[in-house]
Amino acid sequence: MIWTMGLTTDNEFIYGFSVHEITELSLRWYWVDFDQPDAEEASLLQSLFSFHPLALEDCYGRIQRPKLDHYEGYTFFALHSICHEDLIAEEVDLFLGENFVISFHYTELQEIDKAREAIMQNPEKWERGHVLVMYEIMDKLVDQYFPILYNIEDHLDEIEEKLSPTTVQLSMEYVFEVRGDLLRLRRTIYPMRELLYRMLESKRLDFASHEHTYFSDIYDHLIRISDMLDSNRQLTSDIRDSQLSINSNQMNSVMMTLTIISSVFIPLTFIAGVYGMNFEHMPELHLRYGYPIVLVVMLIIGVAMIGWFTHKGWFRINKS
Repeated sequence: MIWTMGLTTDNEFIYGFSVHEITELSLRWYWVDFDQPDAEEASLLQSLFSFHPLALEDCYGRIQRPKLDHYEGYTFFALHSICHEDLIAEEVDLFLGENFVISFHYTELQEIDKAREAIMQNPEKWERGHVLVMYEIMDKLVDQYFPILYNIEDHLDEIEEKLSPTTVQLSMEYVFEVRGDLLRLRRTIYPMRELLYRMLESKRLDFASHEHTYFSDIYDHLIRISDMLDSNRQLTSDIRDSQLSINSNQMNSVMMTLTIISSVFIPLTFIAGVYGMNFEHMPELHLRYGYPIVLVVMLIIGVAMIGWFTHKGWFRINKS
């Protein structure tokens, strides 16, 4: 599907016109949106608009890293939208010319719909409406990054508050999953930040002062999002370290318990082993009260060892 809108030289806002009528209409600026185009519609980028083959290759192939390339008469942008459900990046390609914006995307995007609504409500907001279109699209794309990171941050805070030995395994699985999600977001957010920086510093993009201010605001948003991303990654590292510490503590507790039990039973096992030998001429073998005496001695040894371990503080360490 192809959406069109523009502003005529008579300050009349029109939309829904055919792309083949662009040259016949007296337009101050126009926006053509290729929304989930089929092969025939996609071919218009070459046959009607004559864009560079390298730019078309980036459009038709998915998915490119966010970037911008300058060509004669226009600038090509590859932007990313992020699906909230599975965090898969979707490419949005833009061609920005002297009085036009051509957008191209293979999936239906709410951000584009919101940008279209914003333009239709106030098409004369800027003198150069095609730059306004560019701003609205980029602004809506970047704004949609915030809820994703807020959601991740809330879940991590909840995990950190409820972290305990009984939830360690489940938390570890989720934390590693979140780290993978943050890595995928990083592949989009950092290049988008670099792209905005290049836009603001570019001498070939002739933005007016107020236009430059608006795009600087998007760049500030991306800086904030990058900080949130780094903060969340650090939080996952802290939670992971805490979980490893809890696991180590649990292991130390189990090993301490087993060590205490083994230490108590080693001398008892030695005594039982000695008197369990079947030699005929063993001393005390036929002693009348030998059996209860050995039991009492073994009990005294066990109690003495437990008392000594308690005095040394082993049970306090084990409990902690």
